[in-house]
Amino acid sequence: MVKQALTWLALTKQDKVLDLFCGLGNFTLPIAKQVESVVGVEGVQKMVDRATNNASANLITNADFFQADLSAENLSKQPWAKDSYNKVLLDPARAGAFEAMSFIISLKPSHILYVSCDPVTLARDSELLLNKGYQLDKLGLLDMFPQTGHMESMALFVN
Repeated sequence: MVKQALTWLALTKQDKVLDLFCGLGNFTLPIAKQVESVVGVEGVQKMVDRATNNASANLITNADFFQADLSAENLSKQPWAKDSYNKVLLDPARAGAFEAMSFIISLKPSHILYVSCDPVTLARDSELLLNKGYQLDKLGLLDMFPQTGHMESMALFVN
């Protein structure tokens, strides 16, 4: 999944990437190795602390992590939100990222990679991107949990 995400984002050394719902940095840390900078944002402070420790343990110096409620009304007031990002990756929980979508769109990134464990919320949130001129460039399914009925979806939107 990480390899596919990195390939689909077509990362370059000039990219500034925002990784929302970053958890422990599963995507953030590999992204950092290919870009100018990456910022990971997670709702749980303990996860942010662990992601920061993971970056340090891997000698990654171009990744920063922040705690924020990504379902908040106005994300633009967050300190990390004042920077510019040309690519965004998001991997929200089943509830999706509806509240964060207007902020993501306001960044005007060239690429938005949405990883989802719920096709219903992916479809709902995708509609917002499509209505703002983004095109669905790639769509894939990954069977990360073969003993269950759950599938992960990965959708790449470009502008």
